[in-house]
Amino acid sequence: MKSNLISKENNIATFTMDFTAEEFEQAIIRAYQQNKDKFNIDGFRKGKAPRSIIERYYGEGVFFEDAINELFQTHYSEALKELALEVVDMPKADFSEIGKGKPVTMTFEVPLYPVVEVKDYLGIEIDERIADVSDDDVDVQLEMLQKRNSRLVVADRPAEDGDTVILDYAGFVGDEQFEGGTAENQELVLGSGRFIPGFEEQLVGAKAGDKVDVKVTFPEEYHAENLAGKEAVFHCTVHEIKFEELPELDDEFVKDVSEFDTMEELRKDTYDRIKESRELMVQNEAKDALVEKITEANPIEVPQAMARDEADHMVKELEQQMMYQGMSVDMYMQFLGKDIEGLKAEMLPEAEKRVASRILLRSIAQQEGWEVTDEDVEKEIHRMAELYQMEDEQVKSIFAGDNLDYFKKDIIITKTINKLYENAKINKVESVVKTNVGEDKEEKEEE
Repeated sequence: MKSNLISKENNIATFTMDFTAEEFEQAIIRAYQQNKDKFNIDGFRKGKAPRSIIERYYGEGVFFEDAINELFQTHYSEALKELALEVVDMPKADFSEIGKGKPVTMTFEVPLYPVVEVKDYLGIEIDERIADVSDDDVDVQLEMLQKRNSRLVVADRPAEDGDTVILDYAGFVGDEQFEGGTAENQELVLGSGRFIPGFEEQLVGAKAGDKVDVKVTFPEEYHAENLAGKEAVFHCTVHEIKFEELPELDDEFVKDVSEFDTMEELRKDTYDRIKESRELMVQNEAKDALVEKITEANPIEVPQAMARDEADHMVKELEQQMMYQGMSVDMYMQFLGKDIEGLKAEMLPEAEKRVASRILLRSIAQQEGWEVTDEDVEKEIHRMAELYQMEDEQVKSIFAGDNLDYFKKDIIITKTINKLYENAKINKVESVVKTNVGEDKEEKEEE
């Protein structure tokens, strides 16, 4: 097979794949071998009729379509790679006159990944929040570390909110015990909201050894239809009450849980890590705003095939998020009262926006002559290896072969954003206030 590029303009390429008469004949033979079992010819067992007999019965071109399809499927990707064409949709195809003993030429017209002229992308003015860190923020992180290293201690007192209660329970609706409402030695943190509304509150004040009847009403939207909206009673036996004992935040604690010797050293390291994280966060916010400004200033028409593919990708992202939360997409769709196709249709505008941004960024890289270097690849591989706790060579093996091309396309997007950020006019703005819970809140401008 020989491939030949005829034209490449306006993000459309036209090219041919040329096959000799012998190559076409070999494809016909393969088509015959794969399909001969489908033909019933008098005087021959099924699958044993010679090709010439089948062609006599069904016509000379009986295997032409399968032969053409096989040549296309086998060589199309090869031709795209040879001609360095990045296509975004299926091709329009045309064929030369097809006949036994004749060469075959397939002519394709394919839409290419768009390259557009981008304007006004250097020196863009953007606001970036100041990444301040307060003592309260450090305190919150240390309290979280303290809590992670706490232990449960048996309490010789009535249960309080926040305690862990170990109990048996059996649930009844009327005089009938219902399925799934029974457990032994169940651990329950009071106030966690794990159980039906009103259940946990009624165990506050109970002591070890107490028997408590907890009366509740199942929510109308409860997942078990036989219980939805019904009143129930749980006969509970409290075995044990435990409370969370926190270690002292002192130098001894620091030595036990970290590589440092003093609380002062741990506080400084915690401050530095929060600062680094917030600086990265506000930079990413600014970069997002930068890309959005470029996209708004350069409206383009996005190929719908690319937008549909992006919407499919967004649904897969959602599926992964749901999986981490212990929920399936089907359950989520039922909750929303939608189907997958309806969700994709809703996602399409955002998908078009994402695709437009990538097209513009890659076009800018081409205009500026920014390319992915070996150093860029090595750096990104090392970053991913550290992120996923892998060896560099393991990551390299993942992105070997054709995957390397996709990897480089992602890198050039990131590299372009970083260069645009370096060239931007950045205004530092006071837009965060400190809180006692370590969260950042945007200040509202006074009217």
